[in-house]
Amino acid sequence: MSGTSPNSAENPWPVRTVNTKIADWIHRLGQIWVEGQVTQISRRPGTRTAFLTLRDPAADISISVTCSPDLLTRTEVPLTDGSHVVVLGRPSYYTGRGTVSLRISDIRPVGVGELLLRIERLRQLLAAEGLFDSRLKRPLPFLPRAIGLISGRASAAQHDVVSVATSRWSAVRLDIREAPVQGPTAVARILTHLADLDAHPDVEVIIIARGGGSVEDLLPFSDEALLRAVSRCRTPVVSAIGHEPDNPLLDLVADLRAATPTDAAKRVVPDVEAELAGIDDLRRRSAQALRNWVRRETGVIDGLRRRPVLARPGVIVDQESANVAELVRALRRDVLRHVDTEDRRHEHLAARLSTLGPAQTLARGYAVVQRTDTDVTHVVSTLDDLPAGAELRIRVADGAARATVTATEAPTSTSTDDEGDS
Repeated sequence: MSGTSPNSAENPWPVRTVNTKIADWIHRLGQIWVEGQVTQISRRPGTRTAFLTLRDPAADISISVTCSPDLLTRTEVPLTDGSHVVVLGRPSYYTGRGTVSLRISDIRPVGVGELLLRIERLRQLLAAEGLFDSRLKRPLPFLPRAIGLISGRASAAQHDVVSVATSRWSAVRLDIREAPVQGPTAVARILTHLADLDAHPDVEVIIIARGGGSVEDLLPFSDEALLRAVSRCRTPVVSAIGHEPDNPLLDLVADLRAATPTDAAKRVVPDVEAELAGIDDLRRRSAQALRNWVRRETGVIDGLRRRPVLARPGVIVDQESANVAELVRALRRDVLRHVDTEDRRHEHLAARLSTLGPAQTLARGYAVVQRTDTDVTHVVSTLDDLPAGAELRIRVADGAARATVTATEAPTSTSTDDEGDS
């Protein structure tokens, strides 16, 4: 039935007509800016559409929103449940389901979102400069001579730090400096106290404490001047701002981030009772370890004493003495045997020498003839060495005689036989 037909009980519009007319009216709105609070963000991997809900903070009213996942990624402040934003979008009415949604093309933080945006930009700048580098963090002293405390006047944070610190170590010294912890004058006063405490020779750690608060209340602790001053301090600085959800940039620059002022006092001041108990425990453990060591070493000594070498030390001497005596006897036997062998060898060589020596030859009737009229006395072995007139020395078995050659004779066979016989 046509949408232009009169509407009446007798001529009702079908649902499709109603939905079409509603869609026409909604689509006439075009692009609009809408302010609200983001809830129920849904990003499904692999899809081209992200879904979220935009609710009115002053009323229990909400609208479904769709957008490109890239739009959520490009936002300077990460969107979370509760983010307050302004979006630019075009309302759409889906006739098939009869639902309204807002397809957005721009999203901007407002109010707190703008503050968070500035803080996020500063965080990125300081991170690029290395002010958050863990290698720059200074260790806290075990028991500082004095602790500097910057907090609000008579604030709960100051009370928590003082009460917890004194209960853990009654002799602890606190140099308390009171300053505004929110508002336009807070940063200047905190900077003045911070410089004084950093220059104090006895202050070894500084605590900056404040209770929890809104983002606007905590803005001084994300101020760039304060953050750079903390990074330049020679004294370790502890950030004790609010509770776990509160994370000003001071937490990242400080040498230690405490969850609460109470936690800061526990981190900086050791518990005297716990330390004394630890000392007693170490004493007991060291005494027990010493007793165990003495028992162990005593057992080792007893074991050594029971060994034969220490129980009867003379046994080894006797054994070695017997070995030496046996070696001496063996050496004596070997020497005597060697001497006897050499004696027999000497006798044998002497007998051979006697048999083969010139004395035995002379004893058998031979003689040694030497010519003495030459420059060198030498033995005559041929007639050529016996010219007439040559002076000779003739040695026989029992002596020697001198002679002069008057004539020589050639040997004959008879004389040879006679010589052999003689």
